Amino acid sequence: MAKEFRFLDEVEKYRGYVMRVTKSRFADPDGGEFTRDIVYSPGAVGVVPVTEVDGTYMVTMVRQYRAPLRTNLLEVPAGLRDKPGEDPEEVGRRELIEEVGLIAGSMTPLTSFLNAAGMTDQRTWLYLAENLTPTDRAADGAEEQWMTIETHPLDELVASTMAGSASTGASANPMVDDAKTVIGLLLAQKVLAERSTQ
Repeated sequence: MAKEFRFLDEVEKYRGYVMRVTKSRFADPDGGEFTRDIVYSPGAVGVVPVTEVDGTYMVTMVRQYRAPLRTNLLEVPAGLRDKPGEDPEEVGRRELIEEVGLIAGSMTPLTSFLNAAGMTDQRTWLYLAENLTPTDRAADGAEEQWMTIETHPLDELVASTMAGSASTGASANPMVDDAKTVIGLLLAQKVLAERSTQ
């Protein structure tokens, strides 16, 4: 029988509103012990809201303050699964309304991924939102109260991401380096391109 890693025990170091942090102890296949700090999370959902304008796919984005980085980032609308039992798609629909004031007529699953498997169990689900209808925003939290809403061509966002170009503030060619946003934009472009050839 193959030797395996074993979880031994853990001590909770912090419990917040939705996150908790533990110091967890494990045994390696040879029996050696090691510890890791682990962040447990209910997961998050990101949405790529796309509208076609004169043959160009436009993405509604948010620019918001991110405390760990002490700066503003350009991102797709997103949020944590902070309501028990809430389906990821419903979280995405809620975040669209809260952050950019849009109701999605259709939500196409793009993927889900693990954010940083070496330190957290957080998984993020991504959706492509289309057939959008404006509604009143329902901003929640300090970051959402102060975020700005921007619309950019999908192809330009992808091109700037692939080129790794740098920018500061609002720009016609913004750099996107937030993981969920990069993944979401690339997959949305792929899905839309494949659909146009069918």
